[in-house]
Amino acid sequence: MARGLLVLGLAAGVPVLLPAAPAAAHNSLTGSDPKNGARVATAPKRIELRFLASPAPATTKITVTGPDNVPATGGAPTFAGNRVSVPFTPGAAGLYIVAYRIGSADGHPVSGEVRFTLTTGTAAAPPSTSAAPTSAAPSTPAASPATSAASPTPAADEADDDGGTGWLWAVAVAVALVALGGGLLLRRRSARR
Repeated sequence: MARGLLVLGLAAGVPVLLPAAPAAAHNSLTGSDPKNGARVATAPKRIELRFLASPAPATTKITVTGPDNVPATGGAPTFAGNRVSVPFTPGAAGLYIVAYRIGSADGHPVSGEVRFTLTTGTAAAPPSTSAAPTSAAPSTPAASPATSAASPTPAADEADDDGGTGWLWAVAVAVALVALGGGLLLRRRSARR
């Protein structure tokens, strides 16, 4: 009888102890090169994103922007299994944001971003003396789109995907409690005999 309770308890407890697996229909970022938050002195020739499942080229969009919201992609992305690479065209030193949006098997788009800092870059073009009054006025509005583009964090969509596993934990706990209650009931019945 004790063995039966032990087996029942283990069978009910294993799902609770194992980490919840991501939903099979949702894709997510598993790594990147350069890594998120990295500081790199030498600009990479390409940026690589690795995903849980192979992303579909038709539903994948990757953009790379550098300081002052300047585009830094040098061509179309290439796909190899669960990896997507995009050519990188470095500009000035500073923060680069790699934003991605991919479709999942269930049609739910997953988006996020990877940020890295390039510590060396190309020199900015020196302003000409005749264009100084003209370029001073547009530089202020250009700074605000760069700030607003960097402010939203699409990574919140990924957090939305991870929050869906909470119900799995609730079900696992409920199963464990039912198994424990059933074990106690069986023990009482066997003690009466």
